[in-house]
Amino acid sequence: MKSKNPKIEESNRSTPSNLQVLFEDNHLIVINKRVGDIVQGDKTGDAPLSEVVKQYLKEKYNKPGNVYLGVVHRLDRPTSGIVLFSKTSKALPRLNKMFAQGDTKKVYWAVVKNAPPQESGTLTHWLVRNPKQNKSYAHEKEVPDSKKAVLDYKIIKKLDNYFLLEIDLKTGRHHQIRAQLAAIGCTIKGDLKYGADRSNKDGGIHLHSRSLLLLHPVQKEPVSFLAPPPEDPIWNACVSE
Repeated sequence: MKSKNPKIEESNRSTPSNLQVLFEDNHLIVINKRVGDIVQGDKTGDAPLSEVVKQYLKEKYNKPGNVYLGVVHRLDRPTSGIVLFSKTSKALPRLNKMFAQGDTKKVYWAVVKNAPPQESGTLTHWLVRNPKQNKSYAHEKEVPDSKKAVLDYKIIKKLDNYFLLEIDLKTGRHHQIRAQLAAIGCTIKGDLKYGADRSNKDGGIHLHSRSLLLLHPVQKEPVSFLAPPPEDPIWNACVSE
């Protein structure tokens, strides 16, 4: 099916045959999402990643009928990295509770043009979401209909023209990292919606869900996942020694 989003190349979307599976057991499957993937269906009509994973499982295990898959959390379409799905109805509510209560450790990488004011720090804003614009606005103080947003950041690499930030997300708000970094003058590379001067060729932005740590919902043991960033010259420079 051809994408209705002209900036998203079809070749940059996951299929059952090219799916990047980072981890799978009886209860969980963890995917490294490409920038062109949507996690759940939206108005574009493009096949969501959840359906691609279902088809992958159906083909891998020769399953007749419908395949169960629970969506636990989401990533913005232009963002890449870790997406966790539940394979069982037993695990899903436990995972939902963990994410809702913040009992997970989510680390992101962001490539920005401008350096933040300090090498490391904590950003606290109050975000107001505008559904019509599909955008969030960051405020220094609490305002009506706002939600508190907190993240820790640090510069972990200086590139020729950019800075690589590692972000420890403390709350999970709509477009939180994008809005908060833009509010301090550190718009993410390619993020036109939040002030970047140009888009990326693939329609994505340089924001990547790098790692996730949580307690396994059934085995009750810590599990962690690490996702390599997409292949491009800037991300390659980020992971090179």
